[in-house]
Amino acid sequence: MKRILFLLLVISSFVSFSQEKRKIEYYAEQQEADEEKYPGATLLIGNVKMIHDGIILTSQQALYYKDKNFFKAIGNVLIKQGDTITQTSNYTDYDANSMQALSWGNVVLKDPTMTLTTDTLHFDRLNQKLYYRSYATIKDQTNTLKSKNGNFYLADKKFTATTRVTVVNPEHHLESDHLDYYTNSGIAYLYGPSTITNTQNDNRIYCEKGFYNTKTDVSHFVKNAKLYLKERTVEGDSLYYDKRKGFASATNNIQVIDTVQNFITRGNYAEIFELKDSLYIIKKALAISIIDKDSMFIHGDTILVTGKPDKRIVRIYHNVKIFKSDLQGKCDSIHTNQANGLTRMFKNPVIWSDQNQITGDTIHLLSNVETEKLDSLKVLNNSFIVSKDSISKEDFNQIKGRNMFGKFRENKLHLLLVKGNAESVYFNRNEDTQVLETITKEISSNIEFTLEQGQIETIKYLKKSDGNTYPPSKLPDDVRKLKGFIWREDEQPKKMEDIFIHDDKSKKPLKEKVKSKKPSVNLDKKKKVKTKGKPKPNRSPKKQ
Repeated sequence: MKRILFLLLVISSFVSFSQEKRKIEYYAEQQEADEEKYPGATLLIGNVKMIHDGIILTSQQALYYKDKNFFKAIGNVLIKQGDTITQTSNYTDYDANSMQALSWGNVVLKDPTMTLTTDTLHFDRLNQKLYYRSYATIKDQTNTLKSKNGNFYLADKKFTATTRVTVVNPEHHLESDHLDYYTNSGIAYLYGPSTITNTQNDNRIYCEKGFYNTKTDVSHFVKNAKLYLKERTVEGDSLYYDKRKGFASATNNIQVIDTVQNFITRGNYAEIFELKDSLYIIKKALAISIIDKDSMFIHGDTILVTGKPDKRIVRIYHNVKIFKSDLQGKCDSIHTNQANGLTRMFKNPVIWSDQNQITGDTIHLLSNVETEKLDSLKVLNNSFIVSKDSISKEDFNQIKGRNMFGKFRENKLHLLLVKGNAESVYFNRNEDTQVLETITKEISSNIEFTLEQGQIETIKYLKKSDGNTYPPSKLPDDVRKLKGFIWREDEQPKKMEDIFIHDDKSKKPLKEKVKSKKPSVNLDKKKKVKTKGKPKPNRSPKKQ
């Protein structure tokens, strides 16, 4: 029983202490009571001063409701909390029991880090929180923040602003519907659709989640991030941007669009050096060029893009594969000059155009920079072109020489000039029966070919030629396949997704072994094989 009485005494003392602590102290030049006009209130007039639990309020007039512990200040209201916070307004209602203040009319609140202006402001002293619901402007040393709704947490110096939020400084304009802004650090944490615009060069950033340091111009975004630079648009799951250094990095599902060259790069990690006009991209890196309304896809381990738009260079390194609807290729590395349209393929390059496989030590492709169509082809050293016979899986039409020069028509190889040690083997079939009738081998210094639908249509020997024509049964093995013959169809990407398949490096292309010769039978190299109808693919080409 004594213990219970002791507890009741302690509780009673605590309540009395709390009530005493929350009691309002006030002073005024005049005090009046008018129950008819102000029931339950004391009217305070002239240099009114109220003190309660760490705040001091002054005003011209006030109504004090003692029973409710409520204070209504009128005219030139000034509130001070400690040495750091001051607030002015036309009117303030203060509930001492709940420690809630409501101010309205030209409200201005200041602390060492910022100034807040609004029409109506709530002050929750228990939680040290300010909030507004009808627009406010917050200015600090760096930025001006505006929003329709917002909370300011005094302890953390943090604004949580929602609905029509803007953060503006001389260099940037930020728009959002939801952000947290720290006045001491100048960092904004963004939630929901947000856009940051550089007012000096119109660069823009869009994101739906991330943070932006308004003092250092460093930002990091992690949802639907897009960076709009002068000549590029960068997208990625995660985007880091240091505006002062002109550096950006992106991670996962990256897409970089060159808005000048109509050129797209993709991958899962990228670095952009804006001031150096360079782009570095790895991890499933992919370059996409639009050529005559058709896309060319190029994959490699690394993509490096350098230079301004009029002098842009694209380098793609290691395990390079190319896919276009009418052209495929493979090599170790590619160098493309977008200014002159020249693409150079290095180290064991191969391209497939229509039904033709083209190889050499180095391959050059030249595009028309205005029409964006393929213009010409250059194969340097050990040039070789092969096309499979339409019926036999073992027979191949072949052309080889030191160098080859080709011309494209509507993105299809149309003219081919072989210069130096030119050799050719082609299989001639009857137009109607498709029966193999003869095989012709020709040797000349220079040979010119025209192609239709990927097949040789005509042949012109620019210098004296030497050749033989054989019946199928008498064809020597060393004639069927020219020296250096390699068929690499299993390396050809047949669809776009195939360019991401890495070939087994242990499996290198094997040159065809030369077998023992069979006796040759010459059927008069100058005499054409007679066939019915007009020559077609897999038919004997016309000699000129």
